[in-house]
Amino acid sequence: MESEEIQQKRTKEQNTVTFMIQLYCHQNHKATWNEYKKKGGQTPKKVFLCTECQDLAEYAQLRSQKCPYIAKGTKTFCSHCKTHCYKPEYREKIRKVMRYSGPRMIFFMPGMCIKHLSKKF
Repeated sequence: MESEEIQQKRTKEQNTVTFMIQLYCHQNHKATWNEYKKKGGQTPKKVFLCTECQDLAEYAQLRSQKCPYIAKGTKTFCSHCKTHCYKPEYREKIRKVMRYSGPRMIFFMPGMCIKHLSKKF
């Protein structure tokens, strides 16, 4: 069983990735959101993701749960990892999300952004 500290690290990692996917989805898939609203959807905009982004978020959650580097305490950015655990098509999707959301995070969640970037140093 994992320690509470390791589980907290996993949760933080998952929250960061999920936020970045949400930011990307809400800015790039507006047609899906508008269609959802027209149908009378009750989910708040913050939580709603299109099916493609929801699939990516679930996949990222699963990969994070299985990441051995979090448990070792040596987790950095996935792009700098020795082991690429994402399938190639998901890796390309997450890169696209990170390229878009990364620079914009500072405006939406400055605290989360600073913590995320501190891993690099």
